Amino acid sequence: MGKLGISIYPDKSSEKEVYDYIDKAAKQGFSRIFSCLLSVNESKENIIKRFKGINEYAKSKGFEIILDVAPSVFNDLGIDYKDLSFFKETSADGIRLDVGYTGNEESLMTFNPQDLKIEINMSQDVHYLNTIMDYRPKKDNLIGCHNFYPHRYSGLTLEHFFKCSERFNRNGLRTAAFVTSQNKNTFGPWPVTDGLPTLEIHRNLPIDVQAKHMIALDCINDIIISNCYPTDDELDALGSMRKDLVEFDIVLNENTPEIEKKILFEELHFNRGDVSEYMIRSTQPRVKYSGHKFELFNAPEMLRKGDIVIESSEYGHYAGELQIVLSDMKNSGKSNVVGKIREEEIFIIDYIKPWQKFRFKESK
Repeated sequence: MGKLGISIYPDKSSEKEVYDYIDKAAKQGFSRIFSCLLSVNESKENIIKRFKGINEYAKSKGFEIILDVAPSVFNDLGIDYKDLSFFKETSADGIRLDVGYTGNEESLMTFNPQDLKIEINMSQDVHYLNTIMDYRPKKDNLIGCHNFYPHRYSGLTLEHFFKCSERFNRNGLRTAAFVTSQNKNTFGPWPVTDGLPTLEIHRNLPIDVQAKHMIALDCINDIIISNCYPTDDELDALGSMRKDLVEFDIVLNENTPEIEKKILFEELHFNRGDVSEYMIRSTQPRVKYSGHKFELFNAPEMLRKGDIVIESSEYGHYAGELQIVLSDMKNSGKSNVVGKIREEEIFIIDYIKPWQKFRFKESK
C-alpha cells in the first residue's frame, strides 16, 4: 500500500478550513493531496497567490500535492506543455491530466526540468498509456490516478476498474483511486453531491470498508478521499487501519476460548494456494497448536457466509484450522463458529486471492 490522500478545493473553502483539514489529515498519517484547478476561473497571478501558500504549508506537513488540470486549463492560462514552470510556482509536486494529449507530449512532459510528476487519467481502457510508453517517458515521473464520479450510478464497474488498473500495474507505474466520505454535508468540485467514489459499488459504503476493498483488490497504491470534509471518525478509521493487508472487523462469539482468540487475533493468516469455493482456509494455526484439545462449544447446524470457523478436535488433524465461510453450507457438527465478519465487509472475502494475507480485529 502506498499513501493515503485527501482532496482540497481552495476555491470552495475558507483558508482556515483547508489548513485545519491538512493538520487533521497529517496527524492521521495522510501524505498526498489532490487539488483541483479545473473549476478555478482566475488569472495566473491569483491562482499562484491562492494555491502557493496552501501548498507550501501542506508540504511542510509532509504532503505531496498534485494539481488536476486539462489542456483547456493550459489554453485558458496560456501555458505550453513544454514549459510547466507555472505549476512549480504554485509549489505543486505534479499535475494530473484529466484529459490528455496524444502520447508524445506526455512523454516529453515527464522530462520537465522542474521534475514535476505527470499523472494521467486511469479510467479509460484505451491504448493511451501504451502510446505514452512507446514514446519512452521518464517512468519515475509518470503516475496514474482514476476518476471520481459525482453522479449516482455513473461510477466504474469492478471489471472495468481491473482492466484499466492492469495496464498501469503491467508497466510498474504508481496508481491511485478515490473513496468517498459518507458525511452528509460534503462537496467536491462540481455541484452534484451524491458521493464521489471511483467504484460505483462504494458509493454508500462506510469509508473504511471502501478502503479495505481497495486493499483486497491489490491493484492500487494510493487511496484518496475525494470529497470535503470527512468526519474526524472517518479520518481516524482510515488512519488507524492496516494498509498492507485486509484487517477484517469481526463480532466475536462471547464463549470463544483463549487459544482460539490467540489464533484469531495474533496470527498472520493467509489463504491456501489450493483454493476452495466454499471457504478461505488458514492452515498454519493447526500446525502451531497441534496437540491442543479444541473443545466443541458453538456448532450451529448451518455455516453462513462471513462466519469464522476454528475446527474442533472432533475433526482430527484439521483441529485448529481457521476458515472463513464463502458460501452457506451444512455444518458437519464438528466446526466451531468463533465469530462473524462485520456485515458491511462480508463481500470483501470474495476478493481474497490464493496466498493473500489477512488479519482480524474485534469490532468496537
